[in-house]
Amino acid sequence: MGFLFQGGALFDSLTIEDNITFYTAKAKNLNAKDKRDLAADKLKTVGLAERILDLYPSDLSGGMQKRVSLARAICAEPEIIFFDEPTTGLDPIMANVINELIVKFKEDLGATTITITHDMHSANMIADEVAMLSSGKILWRGNKKELYKSKNEVVDQFVNGRPAGPILT
Repeated sequence: MGFLFQGGALFDSLTIEDNITFYTAKAKNLNAKDKRDLAADKLKTVGLAERILDLYPSDLSGGMQKRVSLARAICAEPEIIFFDEPTTGLDPIMANVINELIVKFKEDLGATTITITHDMHSANMIADEVAMLSSGKILWRGNKKELYKSKNEVVDQFVNGRPAGPILT
């Protein structure tokens, strides 16, 4: 199982290489060369260069940190990947880069992906099925194509971003 935390959750005292391979290197008992090769390969899959392997998270932009976190989430080629607000704090271009990577990894790894998001653009890009939760209960569940046709007033207000409605702002 892989997990992409909303804030990235990179270890600030570890290099990018060590962050990416944190779990996998121990689980697979990788030697130094194999660990470095694995980290470099995962960086490449998220569009980052091997030259950052010896840097620390604080040396990277927010978008680069998010991609390193994504590389860590897929490092062990998990069957299930959780994404917690994967585009929060990113500009629209970097958000789309992350969304495209999520779709790519879902297809390439054949992984089941579960994403928590408030970003309707992201939901439309990456989801097949959508569930809307409110107060711990599922208000609506179905195919994303049906989402904007919901008869539920709360769902309709949320997905269309209307200030007026049953959701109090």
